[in-house]
Amino acid sequence: MTPGLRTTTEGSHAMPPTRRSVLAATGALLASAALHPAAADTPPAADPRMADRGEGKPGAPVVEEWFSFTCPHCARFAADIFPQVQAQLIDTGKIRYVFREYPRDQIDLMAAMVARSLPAERYLPFMTELLRTQTRWAFDRSVEPRDELAKMAALAGMPREMFDRVTADDALKSEILAAQAQAEKTYSIESTPTFVVNGHVHQGEVTYETFAGWLA
Repeated sequence: MTPGLRTTTEGSHAMPPTRRSVLAATGALLASAALHPAAADTPPAADPRMADRGEGKPGAPVVEEWFSFTCPHCARFAADIFPQVQAQLIDTGKIRYVFREYPRDQIDLMAAMVARSLPAERYLPFMTELLRTQTRWAFDRSVEPRDELAKMAALAGMPREMFDRVTADDALKSEILAAQAQAEKTYSIESTPTFVVNGHVHQGEVTYETFAGWLA
């Protein structure tokens, strides 16, 4: 974030200083094209792993969620609110929901790289499971997060050799961080989850009623 960061909205997860070091370590990255307020899916990415990961009817109004795999607020939204969004808005064809990673630290970035490298149909189940078990693989001080993440990836069909190759892929890392940097610039993201709905940016945890009200 830029100096003079505004106070984060209650119920959201402010970006810690470690996320800044992720960007710094990768260098000054520029996205190849500016992101626009979500009205339709973005054009196909040069790297197929960076293609949109989403749920819902093609052509429906797009809602973006910028989330972090290590954000407890994102985990609660995924567990408590997203199932209602899925049943009442996505499955009924009212919206198309697109997931976009916003890494907060190195382990968060590794999780995003692994998720992006799985077949598209495995993205949502893998993301959901990582958020559900977040306290076990990301925050348990008795385990090594990288090894726990590798175990989770193996359950999703990615052997350790491929996991090591994916997490060492500087090109993919740069793509994810470039998209993050552009989103930060375009949407002034300072907490996760952040939602972009009808061109409007909403930050922090919300109820289903509030979420649905954005679409009215």
